Amino acid sequence: MENELTLKRFTEIRRDLGYTQSDFAKLLGVKNTTADIERGRTKLSGKVVAELLKQFNVNPLWLFGQSEQKNLATSNVSVIPKVVTVDSSENDNMVLVNAKAAAGYPQNIQDTSWYKELPAFDLPLPEFRNATYRGFQVEGDSMLPNLRPGEWVLSKAMEHIDQISANKMYVVVLEDSILVKKIVRKPNSNNVSLVSLNESYPPYEIKPFQIQEIWEVSSKITFSVDATTETGLLKQLQESMEDLKRQFNQQQAS
Repeated sequence: MENELTLKRFTEIRRDLGYTQSDFAKLLGVKNTTADIERGRTKLSGKVVAELLKQFNVNPLWLFGQSEQKNLATSNVSVIPKVVTVDSSENDNMVLVNAKAAAGYPQNIQDTSWYKELPAFDLPLPEFRNATYRGFQVEGDSMLPNLRPGEWVLSKAMEHIDQISANKMYVVVLEDSILVKKIVRKPNSNNVSLVSLNESYPPYEIKPFQIQEIWEVSSKITFSVDATTETGLLKQLQESMEDLKRQFNQQQAS
């Protein structure tokens, strides 16, 4: 039977992360629920301890009362690019990943021959020196108003998740998708939240080990520049609201 401190700390982890006993059991590969572990009826297996370390960076020594450091550093979670492309002069060039190519990017992330099929160029500006950059095409409207569908973001490679800032946007390459989001580290948790600027999209919570690459958005390329001013947009919005009111009143009258 585990000592009381270990059981208390195991339960504390689950509650701090906001999981039910059954949901936590599924994550850790435990049958049914974690209730028997928390009551001391079932031994805390090495597999469960390993999953706590892998998924939540829980320090095993803390769990067994031999350390006061609850979480191990996440700097070992490397998100550095799996492939860097160069030109004929051995200088880094910028690969462009359009929306269609993005669908296969996570599966081909280490295939050097696949990258050769994508367009690449060198941008001779000082802002794009001394780092690896990649261009990604924006899909969907989750980052409106800052990024519109079809626009391109030019993004700088990150090495570790610990380098992220809550005030920047990132291209996040997961195991099965590519997302453009803000990244927010959660207090008292090793999880991170991927946050959209468009508030109609709820935050998406993930674990660091699910991330393959992170690219910090530094600039964008747009092909739909118009002369609509903020005043013009406000006027359009007011007219649309008035039109909706008229339609509503007509329906009520009928």
